Amino acid sequence: MRPVGSKYLLEEQLGRGATGTVWRARQREAAGAEAAVAGHPGETVAIKVLKEELASDPDVVMRFLRERSVLLRLTHPNIVRTRDLVVEGELLALVMDLIDGPDLDRYLRQNGPFSPVAAALLTAQIADALAASHADDVVHRDLKPANVLLAGSEDDPAGLRPMLTDFGIARLADSPGLTRTHEFVGTPAYVAPESAEGRPQTSAVDVYGAGILLYELVTGRPPFGGGTALELLQRHLTEEPQRPGNVPLPLWTVIERCLRKNPGERPGAENLARALRTVAEGIGVHATPARAEAAMGVAALLGPDPSPAPVPGQAPAGASDATQVLPTTGRPGDGTPVYDPDAVTGFLPHAGAAGPGGPGAGGSDEGATQVMPPMPPGAPAGGGDGPGPEDPHPWQTQLRAARDRNEQTQIQPLDPEHDPLRRRPQRRAAPQQYQRPEHQQPGYQQQPPPQPQQRARQQQPRQPYAPAPRHRPEPQPQRYEPPRPPEPRREPRPPRQRGANPMRIPGLGCLKGCLFMVLIFVLICVLVWNFTPLPEWWDQGRQFWEDTKDWVGEAWTWMTELGNTAEELPTDLPSEIPTEIPANN
Repeated sequence: MRPVGSKYLLEEQLGRGATGTVWRARQREAAGAEAAVAGHPGETVAIKVLKEELASDPDVVMRFLRERSVLLRLTHPNIVRTRDLVVEGELLALVMDLIDGPDLDRYLRQNGPFSPVAAALLTAQIADALAASHADDVVHRDLKPANVLLAGSEDDPAGLRPMLTDFGIARLADSPGLTRTHEFVGTPAYVAPESAEGRPQTSAVDVYGAGILLYELVTGRPPFGGGTALELLQRHLTEEPQRPGNVPLPLWTVIERCLRKNPGERPGAENLARALRTVAEGIGVHATPARAEAAMGVAALLGPDPSPAPVPGQAPAGASDATQVLPTTGRPGDGTPVYDPDAVTGFLPHAGAAGPGGPGAGGSDEGATQVMPPMPPGAPAGGGDGPGPEDPHPWQTQLRAARDRNEQTQIQPLDPEHDPLRRRPQRRAAPQQYQRPEHQQPGYQQQPPPQPQQRARQQQPRQPYAPAPRHRPEPQPQRYEPPRPPEPRREPRPPRQRGANPMRIPGLGCLKGCLFMVLIFVLICVLVWNFTPLPEWWDQGRQFWEDTKDWVGEAWTWMTELGNTAEELPTDLPSEIPTEIPANN
């Protein structure tokens, strides 16, 4: 047992949910004036201990204390009454009346769906509880069968009374620290479209949950099920429910109106309860024609709530966004910055060179762009190898080269002589053979002496090297890659060395393998014959064969004798048969 506060003692755990754990507890002493129900010592109650992450959130604790009076004043026959709230360190607990019956979700799984009349009457009582809570501006936001307890006997479905629980739990859990990780508060299979989209929520979310609960009561499953949470939310946003075959038309009219995507088209909780009771009276077996006609016109009773209860802590629908501060573009005469959308675009000041008399000193030359930098000091003014005064500046040469590289490729016919794809490659000259000196070659003939013109050309002194004038080289036609040198000749592989015996017997290798396998087979047979009971089995088999042969011989002899005996028997009958029968003495 674990004490909770000074007045309650936990005894047994009853269940665990998404927001906390429910315990069966006993009251140790009467509660004070701050509790809605004082109680008496020894009374059994139910206590829901909220999760630690809720208790450790300061915003949840403040909301818990601020809404204490709201939760304690919810008194309705179909709402589980909250008796007291306990705040002790990092523990938050709600003390409620103990309902011994099962919840609606477990009852459905054990007993199956309800009849249309029973489902309508049960949902009408839940709608009464929602109408009472909406009148106090309390929205449940997590309506589902697991949050509906059944009081009464399980053997009598007509006597079951639904008790709506967990009021305010979703409201307490909707704190800034928790909603950053949860896009909505509730269960994906029962969440309203506006909750899934993050739009402002009102009491219409409870009516949407009541429509899904009513659908599940008559079919045994919610209208949108299966898949992941994101798939469920997408189906709530885009898919329309389909009418099952066992749902009467008046009841389907109520379900379809509750499941409208637009919250303004859903009926209020009070109108929903009235419409469900009208449908239950008109679809039963004892319904009169007038009640059946009223049930068919139930759509007229499903009017929307003129003033739905908003969920606290959310911006109302249509609220404007936060004011945005626009940049200032002008200042009137009093110096106050204002925003003028028609103001002239401003320019930044020029950043000129510092120093008096320089380009940035002022005037029209301030910040003027220079076309090219001056020549570096010490550069030759002309003559020699350096550029002359009429030669292009080095930077102009670089700019011209860059411009030539960026020119667009021009398409024009190409001379076949310059086309590397059409020009035949030049054949490589055959390597010259080694020739002996002329005086060693046979038939050597002395060459005639050179002519005077050749001698004068050979004796002419060489001119000193003069650099060629600098000019832009003409583009050379593309040449083939020079031929690669021939690969070195491989040396021939030395011949295989044969054995001393030059005689070679064809198939000797295969014969050796066969002889080796025969030898292994003989060795295995010898080992099996000597080290296994195979000889005994051989003797037994031979004895069995001899016995079988003797038995077959005896049978054959017997059959032969039998045939001979049958041949010796007389086969002719006597020709005269006596007709008189002697009389008895």
